[in-house]
Amino acid sequence: MNEKHINKIAEELKLKVNQIKATALLLSGGATVPFIARYRKEATNSLDEIAITTIRDRLAQLAELDKRREAILKSLEERELLTDELKEKIISAETMSVLEDIYLPFRPKRRTRATVAREKGLEPLAELLFEQKDINPTDEAKKFIDTEKKVETADDALAGARDIIAEWVNENEEARAKMRELFIKKATIRAKVLPDKELEAAKYKDYYEWEESAAKAKSHSILAVRRGEKELFLSLSILPLEEDALFLLERLFIKAENEAAEQVKMAVHDSYKRLLGASMETEIRVITKTRADEEAIGVFAENLRNLLLTPPLGQKNVLAVDPGYRTGSKMVCLDRQGKLLHNDTIFPLKSEGEKEEAGRKVIDCYKKYEIEVIAIGNGTASRETDAFFRSLELPGEIPVVIVNESGASVYSASDAAREEFPDYDVTVRGAVSIGRRLTDPLAELVKIDPKSIGVGQYQHDVDQGMLKKSLDDVVISCVNSVGVEVNTASKQLLTYVSGLGKKLAQSIVEYRSENFTFRSREQLKKVSGMGPKAFEQAAGFLRIRDGENPLDASAVHPESYPIVERMAGDLGCSVRNLLKDGSVRKKIDIKKYVTETVGMPTLQDIMAEFEKPGRDPREKFEMFSFAEGVEKIEDLRPGMKLPGIVTNVTKFGAFVDIGVHQNGLVHISQLADQFVKDPGKIVKVNQKVTVTVVDIDLRRKRISLSMRKRVEIGGKE
Repeated sequence: MNEKHINKIAEELKLKVNQIKATALLLSGGATVPFIARYRKEATNSLDEIAITTIRDRLAQLAELDKRREAILKSLEERELLTDELKEKIISAETMSVLEDIYLPFRPKRRTRATVAREKGLEPLAELLFEQKDINPTDEAKKFIDTEKKVETADDALAGARDIIAEWVNENEEARAKMRELFIKKATIRAKVLPDKELEAAKYKDYYEWEESAAKAKSHSILAVRRGEKELFLSLSILPLEEDALFLLERLFIKAENEAAEQVKMAVHDSYKRLLGASMETEIRVITKTRADEEAIGVFAENLRNLLLTPPLGQKNVLAVDPGYRTGSKMVCLDRQGKLLHNDTIFPLKSEGEKEEAGRKVIDCYKKYEIEVIAIGNGTASRETDAFFRSLELPGEIPVVIVNESGASVYSASDAAREEFPDYDVTVRGAVSIGRRLTDPLAELVKIDPKSIGVGQYQHDVDQGMLKKSLDDVVISCVNSVGVEVNTASKQLLTYVSGLGKKLAQSIVEYRSENFTFRSREQLKKVSGMGPKAFEQAAGFLRIRDGENPLDASAVHPESYPIVERMAGDLGCSVRNLLKDGSVRKKIDIKKYVTETVGMPTLQDIMAEFEKPGRDPREKFEMFSFAEGVEKIEDLRPGMKLPGIVTNVTKFGAFVDIGVHQNGLVHISQLADQFVKDPGKIVKVNQKVTVTVVDIDLRRKRISLSMRKRVEIGGKE
């Protein structure tokens, strides 16, 4: 364990050294973030998942820095360039950019103009000029004329000497550090449409003549102009004012007012325009892109979390429909465990005869499979299909719910879907996914690549490794916070349980198929590959309802079972009675059960589990319906107040589904009557809202909405 890293992270995060050290030790020992946050609170002083994840990622960054440091030291040593002073500077470098600046003069490089000048013997002239003494540069340069080395004139010699000085300026640590600071603070991002590209680049119209401070530019703008540049529609530059950059360098390198200093000044200007400016622009591009990526991924991750934690309807017999016009609607019936019982195709939107036949089929399914709820995908023909089902007047007022089907087609064509339903086509698989999303969104959505769920922006433009890691963290966090029923969970859901992964998830499914069900958590140890470490990490997040031990249905970890048994023994009752009888639990003095390894945080968590064993942290499901009679964009009128569901949150506002097959945008300025800095503080994905239609652009299929109490329509409130 690197003590220097531990101290540095503690200082950066304003946490205690022992918290960082304990977290680092647990992580290095194979513990997962959810496990540490839930079951090792005593060790970390109750750090949450966000803090633990930050520590994990920072440790990885510092390890990467050390790896690069070691590679540089080895390279310099092998080339016999490593001095004690240089070694100390390299060891002391705290960032990758500083480390690379130190190494730059020693980095093996291709032949440059400065290299050629050195080969011509012009370095002594460069050194003489760089001293900026009161000399005559031309007279001194004449001494270096050498026709064999192609130095024909004094001007040739001076030009070569300036090339050497320009390289010194470019490789100067202080110059690079100050120039980097200038670019970060004062660079401006400028985008322009390329000549003759105005028509083709119409989607980038907002950026035809656009500029913004690099330090303040919004992430979506940065990613948009970079994409426009990549698609050869826009030109892009990120530079400060040239005079500011040159003034900074002149202050650093110009030490006199004479002819030699004029030569140095020319070299400094050339260095910036030819070398240093381009180098810094490359760096600021990386810096702004990284910042934009982090911001966009952060929004994506938060949206994904809210979507995955959508309240589940719970176990119901479901009739699910993937609606369509020409090819009909695929209808499936699922039992309370989500098992496919029946599938058919109905045509409720064609002729009256086909509509009547569709109605008969639905009623037959309702009776035969004791349907409790109807789920309809929100794609093509969803509102018309919704109206058809509501017109059937099914007994018992069966609820009809429109379900967001984003990514269902991706799932239906995936290996997971083919493995689960090898004998059915993609339409059946898609309808099954729609039905299961209603009863348990988390269990179904984990089967889909998060990038395909439709709650992010620019997901193909951001760093893919960073995106995957962040979204995986979110899925893992959500799955483990909810807990997983080991006897019914899919392989995909089990994969995300702390300590498992694909191989162990598959082994659990295989063991389950051979032995029907798990009766206890202890039985998990019999699964092939389930060693002590994996069991420790996973057991608390796996639920076994109606098992041999009532604690197996809770989030109490098996390592804490002896504590609960002691509590029950002290009260003269069984563990089962302890869980059932609140009056008995009130007699427990948890302070009596504190030990060196088990403190108040764990004991308080145990007591909380007693109240609601294995409780689901997701909110209660609420029914939702779109406005009747508003089914397509042409039905909209400015001023209409409509119910909607938030489908995506961005830094510039929120997209809302109002049931017309085209999401509307509530711009950040329309989210509330007061100023809004972060839309995520006002709305969440899947939140039910009421919006006012402000404007409809039928040609571009754009809908402007507002959530303000007082809305201006056509210049009037």
